[in-house]
Amino acid sequence: MSLTPLSAAEVMARLTDFDAIIDARSEDEYQADHLPGAFNWPTLNNAERIEIGTLYKQVNPFEARKRGAAKAARNIAAHIEREVIDKPRDWQPLVYCWRGGQRSGSLALILSQIGFRVTLVEGGYKAFRAALVQDIVARVPRLSFRVVCGPTGSGKTRLLQALAKQGAQVLDLEALANHRSSVLGAMPGLAQPTQKRFETLVWDQLSHFDPAVPVFVESESKKVGNLSVPSALMDAMRHSPCLNLQLSDEERVALLLEDYDYLTRDVDYFCERLEKLTELKGHEVVERWQTMAREGNFTSVVMELLTEHYDPAYTQSMQRNFVQFAQAGQLTPTDRSTDAMLTQASQLLA
Repeated sequence: MSLTPLSAAEVMARLTDFDAIIDARSEDEYQADHLPGAFNWPTLNNAERIEIGTLYKQVNPFEARKRGAAKAARNIAAHIEREVIDKPRDWQPLVYCWRGGQRSGSLALILSQIGFRVTLVEGGYKAFRAALVQDIVARVPRLSFRVVCGPTGSGKTRLLQALAKQGAQVLDLEALANHRSSVLGAMPGLAQPTQKRFETLVWDQLSHFDPAVPVFVESESKKVGNLSVPSALMDAMRHSPCLNLQLSDEERVALLLEDYDYLTRDVDYFCERLEKLTELKGHEVVERWQTMAREGNFTSVVMELLTEHYDPAYTQSMQRNFVQFAQAGQLTPTDRSTDAMLTQASQLLA
């Protein structure tokens, strides 16, 4: 029998050493956040966790443990029959639950008695989460960021994607957050992750970057949709060298109509999102934009949104928040196309 406890900090440094990472918590806990690459093997599922927790508080802990043990044993048996029968003797899993207690301990004990070398996260997910928050703060200063600035519709995300294809280190916060970081940026049918999940995804990306190589990132505000960028990362971005990506107004409008095509397909949703601008622009302006949208005049709506709303706000924000924006090098791709962005990325990396 081999059962080894490991601190959260050690686990963070050795995540790739394990053949599987197993989260023994309930489905909802797992969905809220989990270790990178973890699989969910609930020792107690959502309903069982509530049932046993209620029994623990309203009857007594002993009765709760008896019934919880019976349910856990059945669930662990099912996991083993489904996932473990074909595993070789040298399979080495990492197991954790909320605080490294009974749920992960029960699963780990049985796996170790089978003969597998099992590692337990000391303190469970809670300890890992605390170590992750600390590690972001420690890791960010060791990285060198290049902030891709540019007005709305200039193709910042497209340039990041082109840079990634060319092998550059890229941190795409909007992709991790499932949001395009504006009042129109919510993606229909695609929910944002929890704040904890977002931070885990950010940490996972940061942990794979080579400090000797620049990391390209977009000039985000403190919030991407409903999610907050970790403050240490935000501070580093705001003090990093900037690049200023520029396209013509016509190219920007065309790009936005391509990237936000779902808004033109669902005019009611588009008008609902425009309603969010009423406090800033007033009822008259917003109602005019909504009328134009319902008439199918999307090009004019987008052009006015850029010139009257996004551009002035963006310029003020960049000048106020990004220390090196005034010294930003200009990037001027020939157009919005993938080929033009790939060419720009090649020139930038060269």
